[in-house]
Amino acid sequence: MRRPFVMAWLLCGSLDILYAAATSLVAGHGPLAMLRAVASGPFGDAARAWGLAGSVLGLLVHFAIMAAMVAAGFWLACKSPLGEIAPWKAGTLYGLALYGVMAGVVLHLRFSTEFPSPDKLKLANELFPHVFLVGMPIFYLARRAMNTSPSA
Repeated sequence: MRRPFVMAWLLCGSLDILYAAATSLVAGHGPLAMLRAVASGPFGDAARAWGLAGSVLGLLVHFAIMAAMVAAGFWLACKSPLGEIAPWKAGTLYGLALYGVMAGVVLHLRFSTEFPSPDKLKLANELFPHVFLVGMPIFYLARRAMNTSPSA
């Protein structure tokens, strides 16, 4: 299961960070500033002024978080009833749960963000990557790995 995990981690991490970079460009902030904001989560607000090093650190933080999300998703796909339902359904539920944890707990506690966002467009913009770029791909790739792995 190592190779499918790495594939899911790299795919979901890349899709999610590309989406975040694109939305930050549209908002006029730029992807490097967005990555420094990611680094500021665990390293404090000073990370926003760390230049390129802060941006690289933000990318590393992002992929570390994604590794945890993919690991939890693969575990759920293999060891819970979520693994027995259609991957698009399981991925949607998992993506919604990820959004709830990230926006409702992590970002709310660290940055005092509103949860859920009262702005419907912003809410959709936040839900989309959790469901379609992270949750669903994890469950599709986990299902594929389970169907092609030799039974133990």
